[in-house]
Amino acid sequence: MMRVLADYERHLVSERDLTPHTVRAYLADIAGVLDHAHRLGQDDVAELDLRTLRSWLAKQQSMGRSRTTLSRRATAARVFTAWLARTGRAPHDAGSALGSPKAHRTLPDVLRADEARDLLSAAAELADDGSAIGLRDVAMLELLYATGIRVGELVGLDVDDVDDARHLVRVLGKGRKERSVPYGRPAARALEFWLRQGRPQLMVEGAGAALFLGARGRRIDQRAVRTLVHRRIADVPGAPDIGPHGLRHSAATHLLEGGADLRSVQELLGHASLATTQRYTHVTTDRLRRAYAQAHPRA
Repeated sequence: MMRVLADYERHLVSERDLTPHTVRAYLADIAGVLDHAHRLGQDDVAELDLRTLRSWLAKQQSMGRSRTTLSRRATAARVFTAWLARTGRAPHDAGSALGSPKAHRTLPDVLRADEARDLLSAAAELADDGSAIGLRDVAMLELLYATGIRVGELVGLDVDDVDDARHLVRVLGKGRKERSVPYGRPAARALEFWLRQGRPQLMVEGAGAALFLGARGRRIDQRAVRTLVHRRIADVPGAPDIGPHGLRHSAATHLLEGGADLRSVQELLGHASLATTQRYTHVTTDRLRRAYAQAHPRA
């Protein structure tokens, strides 16, 4: 089974070209499946059957795993068993009939447009001293909100990914899919100040082409960006405590509230499915309902 798992890892990396994070998640899920099968007396992947897979999922549920986690793990199992059957390692695809619990479609809190303005204004005021960290923080916040890109996409940006003439940033998203996302004048100004005044102060040998640098002069990591966003959000009175993904949701919500069409927002966010983008319409509808209840005399 361990040899099969090693072969599967090579398949995920070499043939499917998945990101290291996705590969780790898939392997962890499948290692759990194989361990469960072994405990049931199955020592060959050819022996995997639907009952074993359902038993494994049921055990996950009894351990309190969320619907979202169970759905993801069921998908991982189906992909694995399909690969086993396709490569002749199993006589049939045992997971083809494995169902997934429907995940609850919940969205995190989002900022109101005025709260987003307050967030960015407060960060800009703190950067008035011209410090490299302050200029960097403003540029990252402006770019996160202006583009709605993921935090992983932000930290992966290089200097050459920014097209300052056309106000576009080239992003490498999930599945290594590349897309170009526009940004506005405030983000352009923040990026200009950072690149001209801030980045040279932090840059050290070995920094490479990374757009955003940490305090030690190397490419900044996701944890530092999350810490920054939470800290700056705390300075905005009444704002919900959100992280970078909350800024992404806020950007999508404000785009739709401003009249952008779903297809355009899907492209901007890098969603593979339009159904994923449609979740944001629930937020805007809720806000419309609240506005109606407050304003209409017969509400």
